[in-house]
Amino acid sequence: MSRSKRRYSKKSADNIRIAKEHIASLLTRARSVAKDNHPLAHRYVTLARKVAMKFRIRLDSDQKRLFCQHCYRFLVPGKNLRVRVHEHRVIYYCLDCKKFWRKPVTKKRESKKKVKR
Repeated sequence: MSRSKRRYSKKSADNIRIAKEHIASLLTRARSVAKDNHPLAHRYVTLARKVAMKFRIRLDSDQKRLFCQHCYRFLVPGKNLRVRVHEHRVIYYCLDCKKFWRKPVTKKRESKKKVKR
């Protein structure tokens, strides 16, 4: 018996598009429900992550910022998230797992227009 790697079939573009829409809808539901029913918001995040892993979809930065990267809890500023600005960085501190992460804050540069002479 030979040991060979499992080959997984590629997902179709339609299935990936549907999965991305499903992830977006789950995260918007989590955002709307978070103030009233926090466990349900955590469940929506768990489902969105499972769909993303199944279809190998990378979440964009706005979606990643909605939940903790360590404990995967939905983050609500003031309830389970502390946000501070310190020396050109935004510091996010999860009050559930006590982990923190930093995002650099940079100034937006204006594009220089090339003038032909």
